[in-house]
Amino acid sequence: MAITDVFAKDLYKGKTVFITGGGSGINLGIARTFASLGANIGMCGRTQEKLDAACEKLSKDFGVKACGVAADVRNFPALEVSMQQCQDGLGPMQVLVCGAAGNFPCPAEVLSPNGFKSVIDIDLLGSFYSCRAAFPQLQQTRGSIIFISAGQAFLPYAMQVHVGAAKAGIDNMMKNLALEWGRHGIRCNSVAPGPIEGTEGVKRLLPENVRDQMIESIPLQRLGSVEDIGSVCAYLASPIATYITGTVIVADGGQNLPGSGHFTHMMMSAMG
Repeated sequence: MAITDVFAKDLYKGKTVFITGGGSGINLGIARTFASLGANIGMCGRTQEKLDAACEKLSKDFGVKACGVAADVRNFPALEVSMQQCQDGLGPMQVLVCGAAGNFPCPAEVLSPNGFKSVIDIDLLGSFYSCRAAFPQLQQTRGSIIFISAGQAFLPYAMQVHVGAAKAGIDNMMKNLALEWGRHGIRCNSVAPGPIEGTEGVKRLLPENVRDQMIESIPLQRLGSVEDIGSVCAYLASPIATYITGTVIVADGGQNLPGSGHFTHMMMSAMG
């Protein structure tokens, strides 16, 4: 079922959605969902060529305006420039999706201090920098912030100590911002995806030799799709959800219900 079978195709017409890390993966899927509902799309990422290609396709496929300006979320001044240029071309954002992230499997005893710091910087600091840079626009529009979290935020996973710390920090920050910025009409929520088909995260965390085992362990018996996550984001930012803030929505097919033990066993077996 397409999102336009549920929501009006012009639900976000005339509105601007800004997505960090929007040039690929889940975040590009989220961009496509909002664009299919009429939103103009602003985005940042580290590679201008990738952003240009993504924006060109969004405009071609959905007839919306799209603006991508390269910026590393760890660089606050660059984020401000990116968001300002997108505002100049598209108008102030109504929705910010903090999706930029880093991940790689690594046992804690060999994880370098720089490797740990890199994930914290991209995920946690990058999300705060994005919110802080976007605040003037979101205050003006009484907008919505959506953080892309993960099951590692609330369950320990083997070889994911860096990611767990970053995502747990994001979810706590989300709740603090929901508490503080509610008076400005800004809503803040997190979406925690499970393993999503065709993404870099699945390629890194689910080698082919354990893929089928993981699918069997998911209650819904399938990997998620980028459309699954885009649909949740479109719902959270919509007028239907105007009284929802400070909430984590888990969209993982039930993967985390039995805990992380199965994943740990698979990862340890894959390491030999």
